[in-house]
Amino acid sequence: MIDATLDTIAESGLAEASVTNIIRRAELSRGMVHLHFGGKDNLVTAAAQQFSNHYYSEMDRMIDIGNAPPAVRVMAVVVADLSETLLNPRSTKIWHAFRGAANAHPGIAKYSSTQDERLVQNVRFAFEEIAREQGGSDTLAEDATYGTLALLEGMWVHYLTDMENFSRPWAIELVRRFLAGLFPNHFSDPATSAESMHRLIL
Repeated sequence: MIDATLDTIAESGLAEASVTNIIRRAELSRGMVHLHFGGKDNLVTAAAQQFSNHYYSEMDRMIDIGNAPPAVRVMAVVVADLSETLLNPRSTKIWHAFRGAANAHPGIAKYSSTQDERLVQNVRFAFEEIAREQGGSDTLAEDATYGTLALLEGMWVHYLTDMENFSRPWAIELVRRFLAGLFPNHFSDPATSAESMHRLIL
């Protein structure tokens, strides 16, 4: 039922994800929605939760690279987020639909943030380590954290609007160049290039 809900949202948008369309796709009766979820709102919330859990479980799997240097850990997040595993037509359409509805739907809002606290902390800790090595401040690490996450969110929007022409290597390189401007001693390292990162985590 949840998979059918997500597939319907990806295909037609949240507004068209009616109970009728969902149960038709799932080949189940209408009563199953109320029996298992208590109604459409709870079903959509469960779908948002599953979508979010899948994203972060895949992210965790791809960035599990051991005791790597902090710049490599940051770029692992960038490459994972922009990988076909996470950034694909189905996922971007679902993400866009959920983000658009989050303000009016508390259940969706709970699971639609792309700034999961664990992920934010992992990226921030890496930038704080880099900032200390470079003699920078915690403010710089904070700016780098949210600047990176904002760039990644922007890449998802760009992908959604121009999938055919979107270039993953270009997107990864653009983020790396932004970070090299903040931390030239770390993100100019060939180990943080798109090619090196793909070999490491994909």
